[in-house]
Amino acid sequence: MKLKGKKIGILIESDFYEHEIWYYNYRFPEEGAELHFLSRLWGQPYLTFKGHEYHAPFECHKSFETIDDAELKTYDAIIVPSAMVSDRLRYTEDVTKPSPAVEFLKRAFAEKNILKGIICHGMWLVSPAPELVKGRPVTCHNNLYSDVVNMGAIYTNEDVVLDGDLVTGRSGGHAHLFAKKIIEILAER
Repeated sequence: MKLKGKKIGILIESDFYEHEIWYYNYRFPEEGAELHFLSRLWGQPYLTFKGHEYHAPFECHKSFETIDDAELKTYDAIIVPSAMVSDRLRYTEDVTKPSPAVEFLKRAFAEKNILKGIICHGMWLVSPAPELVKGRPVTCHNNLYSDVVNMGAIYTNEDVVLDGDLVTGRSGGHAHLFAKKIIEILAER
């Protein structure tokens, strides 16, 4: 159990890629990690989100909006998954301010001891805060190539790219390689 005592948070919303989320839901705990799915719950005790391909339901019971700095530091990794999750989490009532999810991601990036994982279209959540990846090597879905270049990141044509406390993955279809790299890094810490 390589990840015994490790805590991982994964952002979730509707239109998630089921195969990716199901894989994480089993793989990380299989290595002993404590896994938390996090979202914006809009004052509800939980929300049920639907997947993109099969419309499979997935319940989330924890809001990132209630996580203070002390609790955030208890996480070893925060993951932004593929598909439409990040686009939905970019919603903000005031277009002049970043969404709560973007603010949460900025706080996670400020903590160098937290491994940040962003895969595929998860890069959309970074676009309102391009300083988080500016000058850093990353990979992403081919459709987001121009987005990461416009954010000032260094696009790297690989399936998984590691840059210090940031791991990026090309697509949801590469979730197994992405998770393998996260497991390797956390097991070494």
